[in-house]
Amino acid sequence: MMLTEKKDINKIAFLFMFTYMVSYITRINYGAILLAMEEATHFSNAALSMAVTGSFITYGAGQVASGIIGDRVSPKKLILFGLCLTVLMNLCIPFCPSPGLMTAVWCVNGFAQAMMWPPLVRLMTVLYSPETYKRITVRVSWGSCLGTVAVYLLSPLLLTISGWKTVFFFSAACGIIMALIWKKLCPEVGTVRTVKTEKSHAGIKALFAPMMLVIMLAVVAQGALRDSVTTWMPTYISDTYRLGSAASILSGAILPVFSILSFQVASALHRKLKNPLTCAAVIFTFGLLAAGGLWLCRGMGAVVSVICFSLLIGAVHGVNLMLISMLPPFFAKYGNVSTASGVLNACAYIGSAISTYGVAVISTRAGWDATLLTWIVTAAVGTVCCITCIRPWRQKEM
Repeated sequence: MMLTEKKDINKIAFLFMFTYMVSYITRINYGAILLAMEEATHFSNAALSMAVTGSFITYGAGQVASGIIGDRVSPKKLILFGLCLTVLMNLCIPFCPSPGLMTAVWCVNGFAQAMMWPPLVRLMTVLYSPETYKRITVRVSWGSCLGTVAVYLLSPLLLTISGWKTVFFFSAACGIIMALIWKKLCPEVGTVRTVKTEKSHAGIKALFAPMMLVIMLAVVAQGALRDSVTTWMPTYISDTYRLGSAASILSGAILPVFSILSFQVASALHRKLKNPLTCAAVIFTFGLLAAGGLWLCRGMGAVVSVICFSLLIGAVHGVNLMLISMLPPFFAKYGNVSTASGVLNACAYIGSAISTYGVAVISTRAGWDATLLTWIVTAAVGTVCCITCIRPWRQKEM
């Protein structure tokens, strides 16, 4: 069932965008207020950050499982279940008496969150034409930015009014409202028809071809940058410029503004260049320059650092759009769009899991200068991987 009426196309696109937004609100809230939780609970930064690392691991593993399941069951029901489970986990966190229990709960939340994006991609490939998909997926991706803005703007307010626990209660309330709206408005597309064994094997072979493995390494690099920068920027600003936790968290609200601009620039670039790997290489190069600028301008003021952070995270989100959103529809002919989306997204969160905890260790033992250099190297790796795959991908699409 493909949507043809403009009104229906836009209505469902906004539904998907707000669903994705709420998934971010109920997922990145923990990392956003990590510094405030450390101050309030007196647990160590490393102990509390294990929950973020654990959730990235379960999110990544869950992406593969969700991707495979999303090609075989109702994507509407899978996303609804994920929303309900993440609400429950957000309600549990404030009552956890130890970092260990917080880690266990947030790991379950990571798995719940994995039930969102692969089924969303499959819904979009079924409901929209290929050209409409390219346009709509940009709008849906705005949800990640809007969710980040909501978390980084509202968290300082909620922290000031009634403490860190309120952030999770607010997030759970958003999830409940979204689950009700989703159940009522999301169309049901049913299950994918059985794919012939030969075609299924060809899809798996294409997904794990050498070129795709290099692309996956690029995805790991962008995931490592995206989530470690988003998670640790407030701490870096606080440590380097001696700002309070609320002001440091608030500084993170500017990141999504640059991300939205990056989505638009990346989309325009894709319409012109066509090849998503070419676009990713160009944007990754810009991110590499921003990471270098962040290192060169260290200590020159909070505003300068936040601008460099914003340019870096904007570039990384543009790369994410190219590699996570624009590549999976290629696998529609094999009947494994959701699987491809899940595997690629899992790679991003392998990078997230490694880097988020790694930054905690590196910044503690070697300082922030070493951490900034690590981000430069990561951006360089991603750039080289994308450049390497430009020609092979062009030949594959022909």
